[in-house]
Amino acid sequence: MLSLQPLNPKPSSLYSSTFTPPNSLSPKTLKPIPAFRPSRNFYPSIHSMLQYNRKPQLAGDTPRVVVITSGKGGVGKTTTTANIGLSLARLGFSVVAIDCDVGLRNLDLLLGLENRVNYTVVEVLNGDCRLDQALVRDKRWSNFELLCISKPRSKLPIGFGGKALVWLVDALKARDEGGPDFIIIDCPAGIDAGFITAITPANEAVLVTTPDITSLRDADRVTGLLECDGIRDIKMIVNRVRTDMIKGEDMMSVLDVQEMLGLPLLGVIPEDSEVIRSTNRGYPLVLNKPPALAGLAFEQAAWRLVEQDSMETVMMEEEPKKRGFFSFFGR
Repeated sequence: MLSLQPLNPKPSSLYSSTFTPPNSLSPKTLKPIPAFRPSRNFYPSIHSMLQYNRKPQLAGDTPRVVVITSGKGGVGKTTTTANIGLSLARLGFSVVAIDCDVGLRNLDLLLGLENRVNYTVVEVLNGDCRLDQALVRDKRWSNFELLCISKPRSKLPIGFGGKALVWLVDALKARDEGGPDFIIIDCPAGIDAGFITAITPANEAVLVTTPDITSLRDADRVTGLLECDGIRDIKMIVNRVRTDMIKGEDMMSVLDVQEMLGLPLLGVIPEDSEVIRSTNRGYPLVLNKPPALAGLAFEQAAWRLVEQDSMETVMMEEEPKKRGFFSFFGR
């Protein structure tokens, strides 16, 4: 229910005008039309806001190599890579996103760059092209570049593995124009050889999960593998959160997820229909105007990633029901 505040008794010059009626009568002044002033409860409450008045301070040594993984397929790794990568580029940092999925790459589709990928890392290793020719620069943000491992339906060389990806990351660091601030690796699903290859050069990880039991089991397994590989800086993004299902106790809350995995929280992404629209258009959420709720959540997660920060989980409580006269009788 809306609650309106009292109207401002002082007239405003914006709502007053002077006119001269016919027959040369004296001018009359229209009475001011009272403006609608909604109360604080009229707008949806926003618990966390972006700090647009300053640029985030880059923490850690550059370039920072971040792998985005989950173990389970379909939880939003590629969507997270595309939106966080472009959010970092919009904040003024140079970013190289590497799609490590060999046969099922989709990062170029989400970015709208599928028609511009002419060379891949396989051609670079074979000596068919240079590294700068394989890098696809985004026309919207020139400080964002895409690098694909291979083309669909193509086979990787037998010798390609973690050492080859480490060489590739070192080559990006040693470029003449300088290394990027962030190297983001989109990890394939599963924990097979593709997963081991993707996490080899990384020194920090972002674990994407959804509030369902199958995704949490895979995320817990992947966390142990990352720690065994020496990656200690692991943060978590909880994707596809629905507050209505959490209130109805049909979905685990973010606090439950954090207690089960024991990882610092980088961001919470709500369920949003704009994700499907942006994916089909090849236009990431963070570029939408006006921004979508999920896009704002990705921007906040990118901000925390820059400063190596994390967020605290807030438990949602339903409003207490009003008790009437017959509540004494149990009604």
